Amino acid sequence: MRNVVIGCLLLCLGVFVCAQDTDQTVKNKENSELQAATETVQHMSAAAGDKGIPEHVLQGAKCVAVIPKLIKGAFVVGGEHGRGVATCRGNGNWSAPAPFSLSGVSWGPQIGGKATDLLMFIMNEQGMNDLMRGHIKLGADVSAAAGPVGRSGSADVGYKAGILTYSSSKGAFIGASLNGADIQQDHAATKDWYDRDVSFQEILSGSVKVPNEQARAFVEAVENAKRSAQIQ
Repeated sequence: MRNVVIGCLLLCLGVFVCAQDTDQTVKNKENSELQAATETVQHMSAAAGDKGIPEHVLQGAKCVAVIPKLIKGAFVVGGEHGRGVATCRGNGNWSAPAPFSLSGVSWGPQIGGKATDLLMFIMNEQGMNDLMRGHIKLGADVSAAAGPVGRSGSADVGYKAGILTYSSSKGAFIGASLNGADIQQDHAATKDWYDRDVSFQEILSGSVKVPNEQARAFVEAVENAKRSAQIQ
């Protein structure tokens, strides 16, 4: 009987340790995803004028969504599925980040198999409202187009599409076709980040506080990118 009791105690201890390890693994994954998204935005800000995203896109964007490529196994973009993070601007401030998944990508020739990062800029109220619903289809629910690049990139494109899309490779940005892609809230990641399943509407409208330092760094990177565009 004593051996049985000891065995049960050891089993319970093992389950407790495994649960702690799993929780730590989830936290590390969250941090990796947010860090990767932050680095993508910082790269966006540093890109040279003729290879970068035009200032009018950065200044006019109502929301920014970032989907990094594989970062040490954190998550993958390059096939039919990717994970990312979005923030929207309301009352002059950018919201806490909202995690989402993107699937069913209709990869355009601009992307091919060598894309490193994907970025989406929501340019009008309809696009922002559609994103806040937590589930949209690019090209169907909201118009999407490959974004203009460089200082001479036409501002007209931004008025014709609700979402402008880009891919980044080898230090340069190019317009990317993502029509047919589904974007929906990542409910599992939302629960991990905010300890409850908060709606996209609540997060992106600014009703939810930034959950941690990694999330704050992402929001600050987006703010800095817009600020840099304004003074150039």
